[in-house]
Amino acid sequence: MVMHGKDSPLRLSRRRFLQGAAGLVGALSLPVMGQSQSKLIERPIPVSGETIPILGMGTWQTFDVAAYPEMVLRRTEVLRTFLERGGGMVDSSPMYGSSEETLGLCLERLSDRGSLFTATKVWTPMRWLGIQQMKQSMQLWGDDRFDLMQIHNMLDWETHLETLKAWKAEGRIRYIGITTSHGRRHEAMEKALSREADFDFVQLTYNLLDREAEDRLLPLAADRGIAVIINRPFRGGDMFDLVEEKALPGWAAEIGCDNWAQFFLKFILSHPHVTCAIPATSRVDHMQENMGAGVGPLPDPATRRRMIDFMQTI
Repeated sequence: MVMHGKDSPLRLSRRRFLQGAAGLVGALSLPVMGQSQSKLIERPIPVSGETIPILGMGTWQTFDVAAYPEMVLRRTEVLRTFLERGGGMVDSSPMYGSSEETLGLCLERLSDRGSLFTATKVWTPMRWLGIQQMKQSMQLWGDDRFDLMQIHNMLDWETHLETLKAWKAEGRIRYIGITTSHGRRHEAMEKALSREADFDFVQLTYNLLDREAEDRLLPLAADRGIAVIINRPFRGGDMFDLVEEKALPGWAAEIGCDNWAQFFLKFILSHPHVTCAIPATSRVDHMQENMGAGVGPLPDPATRRRMIDFMQTI
């Protein structure tokens, strides 16, 4: 299990920067400058027209703490903050250690789930094993239906797709998705999305430094009416290391950015084909910063180009 933020000395660069740069005071921040009561931007799911908040929450590494009661309590506060700020999609996977169990423990402690949109994955070969794994996920989350079930990293996707179509027809899941990350399997994903009409969502990596998806996958998803979830928006935290001790450019205020997290996220969210992004964090203050990216103005094409050019100078 890899720990970050308050539970480990790792990834302290974001905290150190926020303590000193751009006029921000302290890493344990208050709600973002008048934005705490603002409603998050929402985007439609093309297949249904249902709208979901533009910001979701990932759980890779950050929620793998089920064996540690004190950490579960901290993650409960992270999830509570996310939901109170209007967040929707919470994304997990059996691949993420005890993250699903942690989510179940957190949800037991919350009386108000707000606009929670539950999303997890099947990550195993073979139909029977996939069914058993999805049933276990339901037990861990404490729910008998998921909003979204995704085939993780395309593993045995043709086999699982048949199961997911049946589960959707039965009402056990509402939407079907498929995922990749780290820029892998783009050609295979393109073929799968082009061939099959049953995918409602695709999840992939896209950020200021990893923009390969702009060329084919994002336009294809738009053409096929597929919602897009963005993972690794901070490149696993590496992007904060790049800007350590660097101040935000003054013009970032024009798009409502108070910190680097919002700068990175607003670039992603401004792409017209992106439905939502799912940054992960183990800290309430970072969650507050992230959620601030989902309100206020988003970059126009000229500002997006300016953001790309700026990052290339770092």
